[in-house]
Amino acid sequence: MTSSARDLTTEETGVALAVPTTREHTRPEGGVQSVARVFALLETLADAGGVAGVSELAEMSDVPLPTIHRFLRTLVALGYVRQEPSRAYALGPRLVRLGEAASRLLEGWANPHLRRLADAVGESANFALLDGAHVVYVAQAPGHHSMRMFTEVGQRVSVHCTAVGKAILATYPKCKAAQLIDRADMQAHTDRTITTPNQMMQELDAIRARGYGLDLGEQELGVSCVAVALPGSPARGAVSISGPQARMTEVVITEAVPILTQAAHELSRELELMTAEAKIPYADRR
Repeated sequence: MTSSARDLTTEETGVALAVPTTREHTRPEGGVQSVARVFALLETLADAGGVAGVSELAEMSDVPLPTIHRFLRTLVALGYVRQEPSRAYALGPRLVRLGEAASRLLEGWANPHLRRLADAVGESANFALLDGAHVVYVAQAPGHHSMRMFTEVGQRVSVHCTAVGKAILATYPKCKAAQLIDRADMQAHTDRTITTPNQMMQELDAIRARGYGLDLGEQELGVSCVAVALPGSPARGAVSISGPQARMTEVVITEAVPILTQAAHELSRELELMTAEAKIPYADRR
């Protein structure tokens, strides 16, 4: 931890963090394997920070090297991937429009949950998703106080200095979390920021034990945040409550954790239902 504040234990909060297994890109029943592999390749590229070489993509995925070359040529021609001067491949500009449309839909879907969180705690509530070695905020509900935290929707921040980022990292197996940490910049934003992989791995162990992530002035002095990851969700995300450190006391954090946990489970269940619905052929829907 980067603060002397006492850790809130699982026994005190009644919360345990679910640690899902590594995401597997399998073909949906009745689906097309090549389509599943293309999206697996794009997600692998995103997990690599948005830029990776062919050999790195082959190591990180279960797609054969000749198939990766074939997919990448098609994706480059369509504008969904571009090739850098270094010969590495990067996510392309045509993905921006898809991402913006999806972000608007996610924001509208998540807002009612965040509004209930903000009303219950009084501080700003946030929903963020993993984006390579960063997290991106996709929705926020402001708190009730005149002085409150504001995070711009669409903002990308580092995983290592945010409660949402650390909570999401803790859902990964240690080997995968270590890979993501290696890609993070580990820059010191304040004198409380964790800046070494070893410290971060210890922090993730603590988060797995207690069930939530904390940012106690690590991204910005005077600001605290507590976050809970979505358990078993098809998307790697987390919900959080943030506010001035003077108001984000140990009592407030203790009271917020069960509420955040409930919201995280509700969001995860709804995402799973939406994913399951998407797999049902249109003619079979009722």
